Amino acid sequence: QVQLVESGGDLVQAGDSLTLTCVNSGGVFELYDVAWHRQAPGMEREMVAEIPAGGSRTYVDAVKGRFTISRDNAKNTVTLQMNNLKPEDTAVYYCHAHRQGITRGWEYWGQGTQVTVSS
Repeated sequence: QVQLVESGGDLVQAGDSLTLTCVNSGGVFELYDVAWHRQAPGMEREMVAEIPAGGSRTYVDAVKGRFTISRDNAKNTVTLQMNNLKPEDTAVYYCHAHRQGITRGWEYWGQGTQVTVSS
């Protein structure tokens, strides 16, 4: 079974960079589409970036050109490289893995990692 653990969140200043890492400790990770979501206080959770099992990466407009999602299936990891961070990037960031079979779907969430960007 897929189990996701995020790490890398920190308190940084605007303009700094951070790399978030999502590690899977079970399941066949390469079968899953994996996304990073974030949730700021009082806001709904939003998808930030996604890297499918096969296909093109997608990003929310607010992070295009600043964030890069990548995966290493051999290491069971997905990373989110975040550059030129802004205060509005402050949120808890969650890793989400999901796949759809013929008769059912699977999805898993990590516990989240806090990113705080000061101005």
